[in-house]
Amino acid sequence: MRIRVLALGKLKDPALSALVSEYVKWLRPYVPTEVVELKDERAPESLSEKEAEGVLEREGEGLLAKINPRDTVIVLAVEGKQVDSPAFSEKLYDFLETTSGDVVFVIGSSMGLSPAVKARANWLLSFSKMTLPHTLMRVVLMEQIYRAARIHAGHVYHK
Repeated sequence: MRIRVLALGKLKDPALSALVSEYVKWLRPYVPTEVVELKDERAPESLSEKEAEGVLEREGEGLLAKINPRDTVIVLAVEGKQVDSPAFSEKLYDFLETTSGDVVFVIGSSMGLSPAVKARANWLLSFSKMTLPHTLMRVVLMEQIYRAARIHAGHVYHK
């Protein structure tokens, strides 16, 4: 049982990168966790709909290549289900205890995610109806995974 976070794009801000690394370290006693950065497609801001679909499709192929058939996949998507931290902890640990692979979180690029990646999801999860930068989302996700581990272990961190 382990958690993998697949994220498109490299964190360029050293402070955010350091924070993500700290959460990975803090999670070690609870569940092995790794963050895998995948190259996002370079694309100009003004793309046609067809060009944008092509970018998402190529990014999606790269993500899907890193997901094993036995993995349980949680895709972060604005249209996903919103839950509070205790419910997130319960769902995450249900997945961890029942999957025969890893629990894989997927964070898309600034353009979002391909329909194929969303279709592969076992759960579409939303942290907010608001649009958040995908780089900041990585930190928020790591904090919530750590919070979930603490809740599951019976600690009062989440209060």
